[in-house]
Amino acid sequence: MKTVKSPNKILLTIFFTIFLDLFGIGILIPVFPTLVVPGSTSNIIPNSWNVASGFIMLGWLVASYPLSQFISTPILGQLADKYGRRYVLILSITGTVISYLLFGLAICIKNIPLLFFARILDGISGGNISAAQAVIGDISTDKNRAKNFGLVGVSIGIGFVLGPFVGGRLSDSSIVSWFNAATPFWFATLLSFINLILVIKLLPDTLQNKSTVKINIMSPLNNIMKIFLHKQLLVPIIASFLFNAGFTFFTTFWSVILAHNFGFTQSSIGDFYAYVGIMIIIAQGLVVRRFSGKVKDYKVLDISIILSGVSILMYYFTPKSHIEFIYAVTPFLALFVALTRAFNMSLLSVTATNQTRGEVMGINSSVTALAQSVPAIMAGYIATTHVMLVILAGAFTTIMGGIYFRLFYDKTNK
Repeated sequence: MKTVKSPNKILLTIFFTIFLDLFGIGILIPVFPTLVVPGSTSNIIPNSWNVASGFIMLGWLVASYPLSQFISTPILGQLADKYGRRYVLILSITGTVISYLLFGLAICIKNIPLLFFARILDGISGGNISAAQAVIGDISTDKNRAKNFGLVGVSIGIGFVLGPFVGGRLSDSSIVSWFNAATPFWFATLLSFINLILVIKLLPDTLQNKSTVKINIMSPLNNIMKIFLHKQLLVPIIASFLFNAGFTFFTTFWSVILAHNFGFTQSSIGDFYAYVGIMIIIAQGLVVRRFSGKVKDYKVLDISIILSGVSILMYYFTPKSHIEFIYAVTPFLALFVALTRAFNMSLLSVTATNQTRGEVMGINSSVTALAQSVPAIMAGYIATTHVMLVILAGAFTTIMGGIYFRLFYDKTNK
């Protein structure tokens, strides 16, 4: 392996990049409901629109990011193999800087098309995590590879905890008079610009052997078609799609429900999601590690997917007069979601061969992106009937994924 100068600086730069990716996603969570909830000072819905139109718009806006990633991420991965990780990271982070700047501007001038353009631009250029993980793989040795990739999980966890917390605080005018829904995006723009400078200054090209294979722009669709070529992986991938789809139903409108039904402010919404992130980190550290290698993957998934759906269902029955019930259910949801995600990835990795493992992970990423986009669009239309029905749809879809896995996954000789 080629000697890499200042590997610690490279790792710190990459971990900061991954942290910012999740931080940027989290920072949106407390802001989104303020854009459509009636009476909000940040409401961008035209006076001629009704609440239902705002819900439909929000569903499409949420979906625009993962749908763009579904199209672009496999292509960016090929570009990273052909032209180098540094090139793709600079390209994607530049897109992120511009997208945050445009999103904040769109909120200020109440321009809905510009909101969509900003999210689509961030999705198209959002190859940060996959390219960053490729850098880690390039510079890691057998001795420190597991440790380095373990720190990726830490960066993701911290980003998701701090993102909603900071987004809630920076968008709350009761804390500082000039804070508004756009303020978090000015802050995210600044951090992303610093990240871009760090990548330009500190990150060398870590790719040793560049690919000569022609870029295949049809790879996103090909990934979906390839599901049916891996018969032994068909059931866990479909179950994963249903699990992620159900969780997307829940997350798309839960912050709106917290604001609309329970009177949460931007700050309290941010605090709640930071609490969710902390619970997931605790679950990963205390439970997932203890089960890993000791309990067969499919035995955990037999239970965890269904119980994830049951946990979501509990939110549906939360009375408005007992907000504390929301906080009581959350540790259980965090636990079962953490178990499902960790053991599903483990099952896919173990089931695939050495020659197909990379391809299978790419397929799973494409399926997950679809599961995060299509249900978000559907959620907007479902919410026009009654916003709480979105939570019911999420619970039902997740439970169906668990039942499907229990019934159809081949457990013989496993």
